[in-house]
Amino acid sequence: QLTPSSFLRIGQLSNVDLNEDIHELDTEVPRQHPNEIPHNEKLLSLKYESLDYDNSENQLFLEEERRINHAAFRTVEIKRWVICAMIGILTGLVACFIDIVVENLAGLKYRVVKDNIDKFTAKGGLSFSLLLWATLNASVVMVGSLIVAFIEPVAAGSGIPQIKCYLNGVKIPHVVRLKTLVIKVCGVILSVVGGLAVGKEGPMIHSGSVIAAGISQGRSTSLKRDFKIFEYFRRDTEKRDFVSAGAAAGVSAAFGAPVGGVLFSLEEGASFWNQFLTWRIFFASMISTFTLNSVLSVYHGNAWDLSSPGLINFGRFDSEKMGYTIQEIPIFIFMGVVGGILGALFNALNYWLTMFRIRYIHRPCLQVVEAMLVAAVTATVGFVMIYCSRDCQPIQGSSVAYPLQLFCADGEYNSMATAFFNTPEKSVVNLFHDPPGSYNPMTLGMFTLMYFFLACWTYGLTVSAGVFIPSLLIGAAWGRLFGISLSYLTRGSIWADPGKYALMGAAAQLGGIVRMTLSLTVIMMEATGNVTYGFPIMLVLMTAKIVGDYFVEGLYDMHIQLQSVPFLHWEAPVTSHSLTAREVMSTPVTCLRRIERVGTVVDILSDTSSNHNGFPVVESNPDTTQVAGLRGLILRSQLIVLLKHKVFVERANLSLVQRRLKLKDFRDAYPRFPPIQSIHVSQDERECMIDLSEFMNPSPYTVPQEASLPRVFKLFRALGLRHLVVVDNRNEVVGMVTRKDLARYRLGKEGLEELSLAQT
Repeated sequence: QLTPSSFLRIGQLSNVDLNEDIHELDTEVPRQHPNEIPHNEKLLSLKYESLDYDNSENQLFLEEERRINHAAFRTVEIKRWVICAMIGILTGLVACFIDIVVENLAGLKYRVVKDNIDKFTAKGGLSFSLLLWATLNASVVMVGSLIVAFIEPVAAGSGIPQIKCYLNGVKIPHVVRLKTLVIKVCGVILSVVGGLAVGKEGPMIHSGSVIAAGISQGRSTSLKRDFKIFEYFRRDTEKRDFVSAGAAAGVSAAFGAPVGGVLFSLEEGASFWNQFLTWRIFFASMISTFTLNSVLSVYHGNAWDLSSPGLINFGRFDSEKMGYTIQEIPIFIFMGVVGGILGALFNALNYWLTMFRIRYIHRPCLQVVEAMLVAAVTATVGFVMIYCSRDCQPIQGSSVAYPLQLFCADGEYNSMATAFFNTPEKSVVNLFHDPPGSYNPMTLGMFTLMYFFLACWTYGLTVSAGVFIPSLLIGAAWGRLFGISLSYLTRGSIWADPGKYALMGAAAQLGGIVRMTLSLTVIMMEATGNVTYGFPIMLVLMTAKIVGDYFVEGLYDMHIQLQSVPFLHWEAPVTSHSLTAREVMSTPVTCLRRIERVGTVVDILSDTSSNHNGFPVVESNPDTTQVAGLRGLILRSQLIVLLKHKVFVERANLSLVQRRLKLKDFRDAYPRFPPIQSIHVSQDERECMIDLSEFMNPSPYTVPQEASLPRVFKLFRALGLRHLVVVDNRNEVVGMVTRKDLARYRLGKEGLEELSLAQT
């Protein structure tokens, strides 16, 4: 029975196959040179581990809980609040540092270039000015790119995809190290001063997360210092909760939006959530905004006037002259559609570019060269646009920081120069607030076109940089253009104020690129300090997300997928109820007996082919009539600590008389447990026996092998598990479900697809 639809499907399948063959032919040719890395987005990498969000309730844990009285638990709670306050203060201070340094360095650079241009405009030879500008940019970016490429590659980009993965429960190497923070901060300063099309807002989120992870552990592994405080929090559960607070504090320092920060951390980040956590995160965000505000106010010389809550202030939008009417709602929706389409285009271009980078530009020196090239091109494009623009505006009454006269009459300045000859943050504010008539439509159109491609080319370079501000800037430019053309069509009607449309365009463009809804609405509302625009901004963002999702996914999700991270979304794929745990699970499982030979444990841990991290513990009864049922689960890290402290006896029937291990011994080894190769076990010790019963988790989560994939997925995702044991009806272990087994299944264009696993 062949229905027409199945014919179609056969046709599609054969199409797909043909295309894949052609692709294979294409990629076979350059393989002779080792400079190409074959990369396919339909892979999942095996180099990422999961975090242990689930506490191991072994006997040591229960003993410690009995020992700790009520007052001690209260001090733990107080410590949590103290840590959140410290996260807020430090994140605010880091943001201040970035802001002040960028302001001074960028000001210095612009003054030098401006003097040079003024000098050469008079006597000819402007190409020297261009050379100076391009060289300054390229050299600054070179330093910023060198430190990232050669010292800490994780600090590249905005860091939001990495933090998103961390909060999802994936351990990304080096992501919350002190070294990463230092490189991140320096890299951001250098890339913004180097005039790239980037913002300093995205990296603040990463910086906040690193600060949170560092403070909550009370020690630094990079500095080899242990401050002996907050030792109770040395495990993945606590650390991950604090990192979500740090991410929120970062958002709130960047945009002056504490509520937006909490919602960001809720929407993009934490896999699970409770009321106390929300309240603590909100506290950290508030403290962070307040710190930034007070320090910057003192720096700007008006100590009592708290006027700069975030790194970017959109300035106040007055409700009187900038309300909106009912007939503008369809216009806003239309802007949302445009934003969604442009955002999808941006993401698609960036996707191809990133694939190209992964394949060909994977050597650090090439990455630095590319970053310098982009910096020089950005300066050149800016210079040529300013040079060719004949758009002159009177200087009186305008608040331009570095007015370039160039070929304008005396008392006038070149208005293209305000867009390119400024840090992106200032340009956004200018586009929002300059009075009508400050910009020529031609200027705005050219600027939007150029900046769109520059920003797209810049995101994914090996420099620390955010994509928030460039997308706001692109959106504000075309939104203002839209507003100008509207007032032209309606013959200067009062409601067509270009600033309002610049704001909506900025929201539409940013929503179309990163596809955040709830948190972005609140961030925009808090940054403009105006609730009136809540509804139009929400409409615009919803439309942009719906339209954009029809074409391609959001920028951050795309980069997570390109790095082959086993990321678990909120729900299992829709059509996956027919799959059962038996088909999903990994087999065979390496089990340990409850009382096991040390040699066996060492061999299992040293076996590189099966690099497991969790081992089910089964009953170790020699007689065969009894079922070897599941008794518990023990982790690789726990076994390593046991071997390191040599907790074993010669014969099975001897009781253990050596010193008992405490939970503190496991916490001190966290987070970098020594590799098994570094632990020396002699030949005699290999014959000893090791009793796992007081260290294993006696009640691991299990599922029957008939459970459907969505059920397994829900359990796994909601509890933040790392291992889920699959048992049959006699409670014997038949398989193990880990993160990769669940992340493999994804909804593609033709239905459910299964990704293959790669070692890289």
